[in-house]
Amino acid sequence: MINSKMKAIILSAGEGKRLRPLTNEKPKSMVELFDKSLLDWQIEKFRDLQIFDISVVKGYKAESISIENVNYFYNSKFSQTNMVETLFCAKNKLEGDIIISYGDIIYEKNVLKKLLDDESDISVIIDKNWEYYWKMRFKNPLDDAESLILDKSNFIQDIGQPVKEIKEIQGQYIGLIKFQNKGTEILNEFYQKMKNEAKNGNNPLNSSLPFEKSYMTDLLQGLINEGNKIKAVSISNGWLELDSINDYNLYNNKLKNGTISELINLEKL
Repeated sequence: MINSKMKAIILSAGEGKRLRPLTNEKPKSMVELFDKSLLDWQIEKFRDLQIFDISVVKGYKAESISIENVNYFYNSKFSQTNMVETLFCAKNKLEGDIIISYGDIIYEKNVLKKLLDDESDISVIIDKNWEYYWKMRFKNPLDDAESLILDKSNFIQDIGQPVKEIKEIQGQYIGLIKFQNKGTEILNEFYQKMKNEAKNGNNPLNSSLPFEKSYMTDLLQGLINEGNKIKAVSISNGWLELDSINDYNLYNNKLKNGTISELINLEKL
């Protein structure tokens, strides 16, 4: 049965500077990992779960993305903006039930299924086993990790802030969000309100950045601060982020030595 209600938007406008030279001629969503581009992996997962209304927001090296039966939007200001503005380049699709995914991740089908099964208006996937994964990627996990604090009902209280201690992190947001029911309307109204407030030169989402540079976690924290509930849907590994050459080499080396299953089950991709 086709999931006719659910749409997907993949944010693929970024340059991927830390992946050079692999991104000299293409965006990082088109870098191949395990013989397939990140974008192809994601689109395959959506289609496996009967989601066929798929949109990709392009930016850097946009001409290199030309997958069939996909809707395309373009962020002409990709070098001056961040994820929030990239998302709203696809505002024509921001209605009804939507999954939003960063373009630089891949995940097992069951991760996406778990998000689909959650009934909350707004929900995000978080990795509870993040520390195990981060220690493989970084000398000091706290250099890259961000805050994520949950209440007793697994709703997020704090997300995306710099941290000094591991105890401030109860998981890591992986870049996979769902808005449904009233959630998408809440998203649109909140974004417009924040954009209007930012016209005075002060960014209400992140005072240290111009509004157009706001991170998705800034938007999520802003929603929380206004009293909206964001449900954390927990996983333990089962996904990968491709952010740097170090990541690329790590995953390919683990594939060669037969230990990639410590992080992701390729048979479930």
